[in-house]
Amino acid sequence: MINQIKKLIISNNIDGYVVPKNDEYFTEYSIRNNLEDVAKFTGSAGFALILKDKNYLFVDGRYTIQAQKQSGKNFKICEIPFVWPKDIFKKNKVNLNIGFDPKLFTYSTLSKYFNNSCSLIPVNNEIFKNIKLKKNISQFYILDKRITGQSSDIKIKNLIQFIKKEKIKHIFISASENVCWLLNLRGKDLPNSPVANCKIILSDNGKIYFFTDLDKIKRIKNKLKNNIVFVDENKIFETLNKLAPGNFSIDHQTCSIFYQELINVKFKIKRFEDPIYKLKSIKNYTEIKNMEDAHIEDGVALTKFIYWIKNNIKSNLTELSIEKKLENFRKKNKNYIYPSFTTIAGSGPNGAIIHYRSNKNTNRKILEKDLLLVDSGGQYKWGTTDVTRTICFSKPNSKIKELYTRVLKGHIAVALSNINKEKTGHNIDNLARKSLRSIGLDFKHGTGHGVGFFLNVHEGPQSISKNNFVKLQEGMIVSNEPGYYLENKFGIRIENLVYIKKTNSKLRFKNLTLAPLETDLIDNKMLTKSEKDYLLNYHLEVYAKISPYLNIREKKWLVDLI
Repeated sequence: MINQIKKLIISNNIDGYVVPKNDEYFTEYSIRNNLEDVAKFTGSAGFALILKDKNYLFVDGRYTIQAQKQSGKNFKICEIPFVWPKDIFKKNKVNLNIGFDPKLFTYSTLSKYFNNSCSLIPVNNEIFKNIKLKKNISQFYILDKRITGQSSDIKIKNLIQFIKKEKIKHIFISASENVCWLLNLRGKDLPNSPVANCKIILSDNGKIYFFTDLDKIKRIKNKLKNNIVFVDENKIFETLNKLAPGNFSIDHQTCSIFYQELINVKFKIKRFEDPIYKLKSIKNYTEIKNMEDAHIEDGVALTKFIYWIKNNIKSNLTELSIEKKLENFRKKNKNYIYPSFTTIAGSGPNGAIIHYRSNKNTNRKILEKDLLLVDSGGQYKWGTTDVTRTICFSKPNSKIKELYTRVLKGHIAVALSNINKEKTGHNIDNLARKSLRSIGLDFKHGTGHGVGFFLNVHEGPQSISKNNFVKLQEGMIVSNEPGYYLENKFGIRIENLVYIKKTNSKLRFKNLTLAPLETDLIDNKMLTKSEKDYLLNYHLEVYAKISPYLNIREKKWLVDLI
């Protein structure tokens, strides 16, 4: 694949070519991963820059170790946000012509990467299109209002009111997850998320143009609103020509340069943020209740798994075999559909790779002396889960107990934080790192990400991270997952999903995740009374909600943890 891109560079008389991970729908987890094809890198984020004489792979701190192992032979690994292409070009004082596929990039992305440090040349690239993927014609389906808590009619009405207030005639919703939320629609186009690949244009008169693979909507055509016009996904230009004049709204994160330029031909683009991101981030009562139910079901599976693995560690278990075992525990629930992302099961040194994925080449036997980091989740009817537990099988040394306890103190600091006071994920992120930073340590990822309702496991605009200043509001769901990683030794992470609940005008986090923590790794002398009280109350809640589904031996084990 690298050689094909080098030929593309020569044939177009350019100096380099930039390759993103994403496909034309800009989803995090898609069937197509361009970076895996080009660089053998399987992470969920990053991009490659291929020059005539050198190749660069840009990834964030979650993936530096993984990228070095998978791609370091042919690529120089650069960690963002510390190094961008613009930094390399500025240092070398050269003005290069860099090619890109306009359907795979947005203007904001290219600006962040290059910032006028080179000349960017749109290049029609057929290389990735020539890679044959099995055609997916799985049908889209509609969720009932009893599941979503709000009808699509109400959602559309609210969105129309918003765009009219902003003096916008048409809005192009290019993020499939936002279309799915707006129309209470789901599909099977992604491996780990019930998203239907589609885009729409909504006009202020309520008319909707729905762009997708028309083979996938045969079963739902009659169930959707009468004022929806179904159009082949490649016929957006023809549709734009039919629309009445007026201002347009697009989204700078997911509207490609290709489509932005098509809209620019006839319309003035007034707004560059899709308001649906914020609307869908605030879950209603029904969505929260369904998420709570899904987490009880998921908690049962994970609790049974933890009990099982602690009692079977001497049975020649491997990372891949326990992934399958955990999946089997989840499959026992009739509401379980599939994983919400590929399970991370990193034992010993593999646990230090933040988003590690085991395969036949890296698969390790799990040893009693190992720490095991298991980050997994499920899509259920109806909810999305994501949980991490770090597990030990023998008496840990005092240093590992100290590190785990410091991560736990950060986890509890988030759980007990006063949201009225802290207000944003940026401020709460500082609380999560305080104990580790007191001894000069930290972790290279955000403390938490937003989570969708039976949608993507990663969802914005809210998160608990250094650069997120979005105001946290009642109904938002985020993960709480501080960690610590020592390269080639071990990884520690503790993750629960939480939602924001208002009680007597106070905003607090309420746990969704219900699964025991690894008490054998805790140094209780390091915990304050409030931290000990939190642990006790959390495990009491886990027992109260999970124990009815456990056998006698599992119940006794869970009681002994309290």
